[in-house]
Amino acid sequence: MDYSLSRFLYTLLGLFIVMNWGMLMSSTMRRIIARVSGRIGIPWYQPWIDLIKLYSLRSQITHGTMFYLGPVFRLMGGVGLFLFMPMIYGSAYFMNYSFSGDLILILYFQFFGMLGMALGAGEGGQPYSAIGISRGLSQFTTIEVPMTLAVISLAIQYDTLSITEIVKAQQGSIANWTLFTNPFATIAAMLSLLGAFGHSPFNLVKAPNEIPIGPPTEYHGTFLGVLRTNGAILHVTEAALFMNLFFGGATSWLELILKTFFIYFWSVFVGVVFPRFRIEQSVRWFLKWPTLIGIISILIWM
Repeated sequence: MDYSLSRFLYTLLGLFIVMNWGMLMSSTMRRIIARVSGRIGIPWYQPWIDLIKLYSLRSQITHGTMFYLGPVFRLMGGVGLFLFMPMIYGSAYFMNYSFSGDLILILYFQFFGMLGMALGAGEGGQPYSAIGISRGLSQFTTIEVPMTLAVISLAIQYDTLSITEIVKAQQGSIANWTLFTNPFATIAAMLSLLGAFGHSPFNLVKAPNEIPIGPPTEYHGTFLGVLRTNGAILHVTEAALFMNLFFGGATSWLELILKTFFIYFWSVFVGVVFPRFRIEQSVRWFLKWPTLIGIISILIWM
C-alpha cells in the first residue's frame, strides 16, 4: 500500500479512537459530577445514543449560511488540532502530520473554532448572542496570555517549537518531564487549561441556569451533532497537547488514555468545587496569577 494512503488511513483510525475515547470520557465525567451531587448520572453509552439521534434529525429552520457554518468551523478547529498533533511518540503512523514548528499552528487552531462559532452566533438573530460572543472571546483571549507565556518559556528551554522534539527531550525518566524541569510554565499552562475546557468557574458562554441560550438550544439536529462530535475530539486533543508539552507525551494508546483522563479530570474537579465567575472576575483572574507565573517561568530561563 502506498505510504501516503497508509498514513491517511492510520490518521483516520486515530481520529476514530480519539472521538470515541472523548465521548466515553465525557460520560464518565458527567457520572462523576452526578455522584458528587448525589445523583446516579447518565449511562456510559448515552453520548453515542445522543449522537445517533442528532444526526438523524433535519432542521426546517434557516438562519443564514454563516449560522450553520459555525459548527463546521468549530469541528474543523478540533480536527485540525488533531491532524497536526503527534499523538503517540515513536509511532510511524500516529504522529499524524506534525512538523517542525507545529506548536504555533496548533495554537492558531485552538482559536479557529471559537472565531467560527462567534461568526455563526452573530447571524442567528438571538439578542443574547452578543453576550455569549463577548464573553467567549474576552475570556479566551485572556486564556491565551498565560498559555502563550508558558509556550515561550518552553521554546527557550528546549530551543524548539516542535512538539515532537519537546516530547523527545522529556524521555528517559519522569524527572525529565517539563512538570519537574519547568514547574512555573506547567502551573501557568494548567491554570489556563481550566478556561480552555470551559468548566466552572469559567463556563461563561453557556452560563447554565443563567440564560436559556447557547449552542445546545440555538443549534439543533445535525448541527448540534457536529458540535457534540467536535467536543469529543477537542477535549482529548487539548488534553493531549498538555500531555505532550508538560507530562512526557505518550508511547502507547493506553498511556495516552490514562494521562488525558487525569488532565481532563483536573478541570472537572475544579468545576465541582468552585462556583462560576462573572466575566470581569474571569478576565481579571487570568491576567493576574497565571500571567504572573508565566512571566516568572520566562525570566527563569532567560
